Amino acid sequence: MNKTVKIYFDAFNDGDLDRMLSCLSENVEHHVNEGNIRVGREKFAEFCRHMNRCYAERLTDMVIFDSPDGKRAAAEYVVNGTYLETDNGLPEARQQTYRIPAGSFFDLDAEGRITRVTTRYNLNDWIAQVS
Repeated sequence: MNKTVKIYFDAFNDGDLDRMLSCLSENVEHHVNEGNIRVGREKFAEFCRHMNRCYAERLTDMVIFDSPDGKRAAAEYVVNGTYLETDNGLPEARQQTYRIPAGSFFDLDAEGRITRVTTRYNLNDWIAQVS
């Protein structure tokens, strides 16, 4: 199991954005399920602050995989959440809860910092659960 990815997800579940950011390279590429690629730690932090305002989430059933050379990793997990504040272009938030499987994929540099985060989930399933 990749140590950096484990720290990253533990920090996510602890709500510790600074610890998450410490796992990332300065020019990290953040590929989200819907939307544009964000480049840089500050853009990633802005995204996380927005998400924390709109959603309260805890990841469970985590399984982390990594390549033998340590340059790539992946994780499969379940997102358990509450929709707190209406997000742009999505259904109205009324404290709905949801549970959705998701996955993330990572590239890591020679120092073990994350240089790419790609996250995938079924948006239509999420919309059905909160509608």
